[in-house]
Amino acid sequence: AIPHAAPSRDSAGMLPQLLGSLVSSVPLAVSRYASAQLKQAVAKLAATGQYDSIVCDFLAGFPNVPTPGNTVLFQHNVETTIWQRHVTQAGSALRKRFFAMQAAKMEAYERMACQQSKHVIAVSEIDAKRMQEMFGITSVTPVPTGVDVDYFRPHVATPRTTDLVFCGSMDWMPNIDAVEHFLTEILPLIRQQRPETTVTIAGRSPGASILKLAKELPGITVTGTVPDMRPYLWNAGVSIVPIRVGGGTRLKVYECMAAGLPVVSTAIGAEGLDYTNDRDILIADGPANFAAACLRLLTHDDQRNAIAQQALDLVESRFSWAAVTRDFEAILEANRIAR
Repeated sequence: AIPHAAPSRDSAGMLPQLLGSLVSSVPLAVSRYASAQLKQAVAKLAATGQYDSIVCDFLAGFPNVPTPGNTVLFQHNVETTIWQRHVTQAGSALRKRFFAMQAAKMEAYERMACQQSKHVIAVSEIDAKRMQEMFGITSVTPVPTGVDVDYFRPHVATPRTTDLVFCGSMDWMPNIDAVEHFLTEILPLIRQQRPETTVTIAGRSPGASILKLAKELPGITVTGTVPDMRPYLWNAGVSIVPIRVGGGTRLKVYECMAAGLPVVSTAIGAEGLDYTNDRDILIADGPANFAAACLRLLTHDDQRNAIAQQALDLVESRFSWAAVTRDFEAILEANRIAR
């Protein structure tokens, strides 16, 4: 492990990075993770000849890659798409301008990284096609999102302690936007018909805006970092994924399905995943539709149980880790470090 401190977005240490990003060609979401020490360590390890592959996991790690031409870039998202979506959802002219600037920088940087890498792994056919079209690359292969089905499967019946659960890192802007949008725009519609509805936000590093909303609204639990996410899934009625600005694929969707929990998601929240709407997931865009989908599952046990079982059948049959890792390994085998 190479120590590296990236200031949190709510800290004073973020201000110098923010100001520096205004004049840098490298997007802030990438530059804040650059580490000369890590780059040197990777180069030293690769030179030993003991490794078959270099995998850069996420675009944010790319500044630390010493030899892009020997590296497989694992793209969990098309980062440019995320920033372009931030522009459309920005609540003020200043934020819109900042996001537009970062989106332009991200597009240029992501194109460069994809073109210089030996191979790119995408998490869906949609992302692979986007990168081909946006960045002009051909050496890109999609590998489906996988889940450890045995790990997440509930082994005993558990009591419901919350109606709705959102699980995900709360220091990631698309998740912050999703939770704020849900609590302010969607939850009030749900509570018009079901006032007792409770919500749990489970994930690391919740910011001040989320904590403030949870304090102002009754029946909202914010956990912060949890040692094990599974009990929060097993004890919930419905998983919500109200993502509006994300990219890539949401591993949390398949994890919830493997945990026997039905999912209500926006189209963007389930983008790139293989599913059948109204069979193994409910897709709902717009506050009214999303609220209605949540109410449908909270008030009809038969429909909630049917969707949960069909979702579990889906991930067990097609998206286990065993199947996915075979595909990933095959790509690495074909793109070994050149000696």
